[in-house]
Amino acid sequence: MFPKRYERQIIIPGFGEEAQEKLSEASVVILGLGGLGSIVSIYLTVAGIGYIKLVDKDKVEESNLNRQILYDEKDIGKWKAEVAERKLRDVNSEIDIEGLREEISNNVYDLIENVDMVIDCLDNFETRFIVNKAIVYLEKPMIHGACRGFSGQVTTIIPRKTPCLRCIFGKTIYSKDKSIIGTTSGIIGLIEATEAIKYVTKIGNLLAGTMLVYDARDLVFEKIEIERNPECEVCG
Repeated sequence: MFPKRYERQIIIPGFGEEAQEKLSEASVVILGLGGLGSIVSIYLTVAGIGYIKLVDKDKVEESNLNRQILYDEKDIGKWKAEVAERKLRDVNSEIDIEGLREEISNNVYDLIENVDMVIDCLDNFETRFIVNKAIVYLEKPMIHGACRGFSGQVTTIIPRKTPCLRCIFGKTIYSKDKSIIGTTSGIIGLIEATEAIKYVTKIGNLLAGTMLVYDARDLVFEKIEIERNPECEVCG
């Protein structure tokens, strides 16, 4: 019997206690605890994912507060991973939450090998491509999300079945653009969290082989079909 806190999702037709059980047994790692990571971690915590690993190397800065809703003014100067772990434990004490203050590099294999799913909430493609290589090698599904300004994108990567990030983008994307409106990261993060819940529960159709692109200026969502590159250096 599950706690009353999950009642409203359990009563969804086709969801039930079976889907909730799958959530409680699932494990995920959230890479990056910024605007996207704040949203994803909160909603997967309240959904009842059994184990959530949080990874971020940075401290909270004042400029984070327009979108990184895990933190408040009292958290400025504190390590994000530690603050996030503490606050999310307060939100749901029934699940296992672990915050790691680490920079992602060759350690990525250790960070993701013991979880069911990887969620990309990073802020740069240089690190994303490091993670992409690891998820293909270890055959770990990954939800990719990215956003800038008023726009963002999400896709779900199933290694060897859907395009990986190298198939899609070809080369590392370097950008000095740090512009972002908080609501953009909120919407993209919510879609990432929803994809994770759908993957675990096997409910609905995933954004597998599809990139969902969001433009807030005209409030437009567009689905773009994407294909694997048979000559991809990572998954080809």
